[in-house]
Amino acid sequence: MRIGKKLTVLIAVAALMLCSAQGALAAKVIKMHHLNKNGAFDNPSGAAAVVFKNLVESGTNGEVQVQIFPSGQLGKDAEVVQQVKDGIIQLGVHSVGAVGSVYPMISVLDVPFAFPNHAVAYEVFDGPFGKKLAGDISAKTGMKCLGFSDSGGFFQFTNSKHPIKTLEDMKGLKIRTMGLDTHKMLVSSLGGQPVSIAWSEVYTSLQTGVADGQMNPVPIVEFAKLYEVQKYLTISNHLFAPHVWLMNMDFYNSLTPSERQVVESAAKTAIVVSRGIANAIEASDRGLPFLSKKMEIYTLPESEKERFRAASQPVVMKYLEEHFGAEGKDMLNSFLEAIKEASK
Repeated sequence: MRIGKKLTVLIAVAALMLCSAQGALAAKVIKMHHLNKNGAFDNPSGAAAVVFKNLVESGTNGEVQVQIFPSGQLGKDAEVVQQVKDGIIQLGVHSVGAVGSVYPMISVLDVPFAFPNHAVAYEVFDGPFGKKLAGDISAKTGMKCLGFSDSGGFFQFTNSKHPIKTLEDMKGLKIRTMGLDTHKMLVSSLGGQPVSIAWSEVYTSLQTGVADGQMNPVPIVEFAKLYEVQKYLTISNHLFAPHVWLMNMDFYNSLTPSERQVVESAAKTAIVVSRGIANAIEASDRGLPFLSKKMEIYTLPESEKERFRAASQPVVMKYLEEHFGAEGKDMLNSFLEAIKEASK
């Protein structure tokens, strides 16, 4: 970690500890982490955070306060997952990559080209499968999983070398991924070279050529200004990776029944808000219309998408079944069955 970044984290943690001391004298305090800027209209996690804060504080008449620490102020996402687990903070909105450090089976969500559209994805995470996954996360990690919000929509490919119009165009491209084996495997199966890089270092890595490209939803490409260091955007819709809401279990259990109800209801509403904002940004002059002025955009036709699917899906599914055994196979089958049902 660079000295400047380390100093920033230390200052944030010191502020957090001061807030903890002050909060202990008054209301119950939820210290909440998320990765992006704070703001009701800036990005999905920022919008969700401010809505959650408003609903919790108003719903408990100020008995539960929410202090938001945006933009990764408290450290890398995986480090903050551990802070939630240890009770240093109470709530985190985390990437699946970070959650994978404490719950590796989150990788079952990484079946390439599994979801046909947003509506099916939302129904799957809000339905029986989402409840099963949340329950298993809570049981395995000791943290309360409050749900799954939209990180920005479907993942797309960007790069600085050339347009990706066919499977062959992926060959040799150094593509940044999260630390998940399934994400690395996906890129490799398509002919690319996966490069695992922390989110806080992605822009610089793309700028300096450590990576040629990356994969993220359109709103993230826009608000992280990746268009400044990437020339080509391919609409592939190859993954849907939600943000996972994790709360410290001891803190959750310390809430009164009515406070728990408010917190859970606020999280559900905030999750809906994240989805609306993600779709609105993608369709607005901060999404594809804006990026079309900055990048060359190409949408994979269904025929070519099928080639991508055929190259990647069997590889990832085989890994999941072998790596996680019977338990993983059961979760994977539940996931695929939920998608099938929601697609009817």
